[in-house]
Amino acid sequence: MNENRLEQLKDERNLKSKEVAQYLKVYESTYSEWEHSKIPIPTKRIIELADFYKVNIDYLLNLSKDRRLINKPTKLDLKEIGKRLKSIRLELGLTLRELGDKLNTSFSALASYERGEHLIQSETLITLCKLSNYSIDYVLNRDKENIKIKKNTQVYS
Repeated sequence: MNENRLEQLKDERNLKSKEVAQYLKVYESTYSEWEHSKIPIPTKRIIELADFYKVNIDYLLNLSKDRRLINKPTKLDLKEIGKRLKSIRLELGLTLRELGDKLNTSFSALASYERGEHLIQSETLITLCKLSNYSIDYVLNRDKENIKIKKNTQVYS
């Protein structure tokens, strides 16, 4: 699991873990486990954290050293996210089954993400973005630009 930048961002604002946990309405122990990369952060919570810190998700999750200010709160549009996921899969030239094998998830889960029925799980999303070099912010429709992670940034693994 990648080390994230939650602790750094929290410290920059002189916040305590308890305060961030209260903002997110989660247990402090849960937030602490996210902060120390002990458990995966759910996609919805990643978005909330990125909105709270006003940064791009790729930076937050330490997938890029490129820190961008994103002031506008995220409005989840599962249909648009689904279109972007399908477009990426087709660009990779993979069937749902083939991509599912690469992402260690079922083709039916991928199909439901592409149809906009469910929000993609964070671990699947991160793996897909590493595989395709697409920005998580682009996939989640937080950024309109088709920014690929490897261009002009360093990818951390």
